[in-house]
Parts: sequence; C-alpha cells; structure tokens
Amino acid sequence: MKGYYISRNYKSLFNAAGKAKTDCENILSEMGFKNLGFKQSSIPSSAKGTIKNFFGITLALLRLPFKSTLCTQYPLNKFRKYVMFIARLKRCQIITIVHDVRYLKGRTSSAEKELKKIISSNVIIVHNEAMKKWFLEQNVQIPIIVLGVFDYVLDDGLPKQNDTNKGLKPFEIVYAGGFGEGKNSYMYDLDTLEKNNFKMNLYGLGFDYDKLKTSKEKSILDYKGGFPSDVVAYKIEGSFGLVWDGVSTEECSGQYGQYLKYNNPHKTSLYILCGLPVIVWDKAAISNFILENRIGITVSNLKDLDDILEKLSQEEYLEMKKNVNQVRKKIISGGYLNEAINQALQKI
Repeated sequence: MKGYYISRNYKSLFNAAGKAKTDCENILSEMGFKNLGFKQSSIPSSAKGTIKNFFGITLALLRLPFKSTLCTQYPLNKFRKYVMFIARLKRCQIITIVHDVRYLKGRTSSAEKELKKIISSNVIIVHNEAMKKWFLEQNVQIPIIVLGVFDYVLDDGLPKQNDTNKGLKPFEIVYAGGFGEGKNSYMYDLDTLEKNNFKMNLYGLGFDYDKLKTSKEKSILDYKGGFPSDVVAYKIEGSFGLVWDGVSTEECSGQYGQYLKYNNPHKTSLYILCGLPVIVWDKAAISNFILENRIGITVSNLKDLDDILEKLSQEEYLEMKKNVNQVRKKIISGGYLNEAINQALQKI
C-alpha cells in the first residue's frame, strides 16, 4: 500500500515545532511516502505562508488517490478540517502524528472539540504511554501507537563536540529553549541555589541579563545565543541536557511545566543527539524513557540537583554517555517514527 503526505510551509525553523514536523516529512519521504503538495518551505510571513499552504494543500487533495493511505500531522491550524473532509470523501485510510494536544497544554477549554479533530483518523501516533493513557481515558476507540521519543534528523551527521567529555566536575548543564515573557523564568533563580557542582550553558531566544539575581560575572548562567534548529546541535557543548519547564525551581509548574506530564519535549532529542545524558523532572512523562534506557537522571526539585551531581561517579556518567550513543544513532536515522509508522500501517 503506497502512502502519501502533504508538505507545507513552516513559519520558523528556529523552534522545535517546525523542526519536528519537517523531520517527520523527511522521514516519511525516506520510507517511500510521496508528497502530494508543494515543496517544503519556511516563509516567515504568515499571510504568504497561509496562501501557499492553501493552494499547496488544495493541489495535494486533488492529487490524492481514492482509497489510499494519507499520513497527517496535528495540529494543522486552519486546514485540518479541509484535509480530513476530502480524505474521508475519497475513502482514504488516515494516520495522524500528534505533536501537541492543546487541551493538555492549557490552550483550549474543550477536550471534546479537540478530540474530534484528532480522532477522525484511523490510527494515531502519540508521544508516550502517559499521553496514550489520557486518550484512552477519553474513551478513544481507534488504535493508538506510542512513538517513544521524537527523531531529530541532521544532514551533516552526529555532532561530535561532546564525544570527549569525561564527566569531570563541575558539570556543564545545557538548556535549549525560549526565555520569553513568563516562559522558563525559573532559570534566573538558579543562581540562588547550591551550585558547586554545575554551571549552565543556555541556548535560545529571549534571554535577559537584566533579570539575573547576581552579577553577570558571578552568575552560573552563560548565554551562548540562539541558532536555527538544524545548526544548534553542532553548537551545544556540555555534560548534561536539562528538561525542566515552568516558573519554579521546586517543580515544573505553570502550563508549560504541567504539560511535561504528557509530552515529549523536542529538546530531549536534541540533547541526546548531542551526546548528552539528560536531567529531567521526575514527574515528566519522558522520564520513563530516560530511566528505561539509562541515559540520564531524574530530580523532583532543582535544589537537590547539586547534591545528586556531587554523588555521581565518573564511571556512572560514562556509562550513561555510552547508552546515549546507542539511542542517538536511532534518533538521527528516523528510527522511532519509522517503527511507529510501520505499526500504524499494520492497524489499518
């Protein structure tokens, strides 16, 4: 059975959302799925991007063969209903890769309305077991496939800049993400914690030195700048990657923090790709993947992090790096989505 997908314009490839979706398109193409729309692009203008998407999606739906298999990605913003209506009219089998559930993210008040958009598919692929459990609790009847972790595809091969890191203290902990208004404001509180065993290397947009709780010279926060998603992997240097969102160092709070109980942050894949073991909130859904693969440590409160790192031996660190190396080979090759798509095809 031949499969199809519809490529579109992505406003920004700086952020994780754009990178995750373009990677899925590229992996589908490698698997033999055919793009029916225009060539993938990244026009920053919303108006121009929307116009291109409309005509590209319309062309794709005209080309879509009857009774074929279509792989879609959710959310699709303005055009989800349009795509699903025509695909159903043509009696296609539909696989949907779920990137975000806006209800769980606190972006919409109706789970029922969002579920209607998602489960009009024949099978869905979700981040992890916690997200699958939530869908099952909503009485979703269609097959649900668990991805495990997002792939992260790079044309220039695995980053090598951290390969020689032997885990000497103090550790350099990497955080990659946005630092905009109200987002990850906990970062500026790290200077108030015990931190003899670590410093922070920060990558992303929106960091503000004026918000430091100490002088720039005394701060453990070292801002390295922002880079596009296909470049940053070759810039990141450190010992660990940190997965922690929200406004507090005590727990992952706020809408971004609580969403960690259900989603797989794309930065997790980025860290692993860079050869870094991962430090993650112990209540985050992705923590199970980290522990099962023995590629990092969990922490309930960031005030405990210094003590945890102090007790970590060099042998334990190097064992985690060895395990990371196995997982990242699968991530860069698109192995996780490949497996999930093949499982989904068996269900339709």
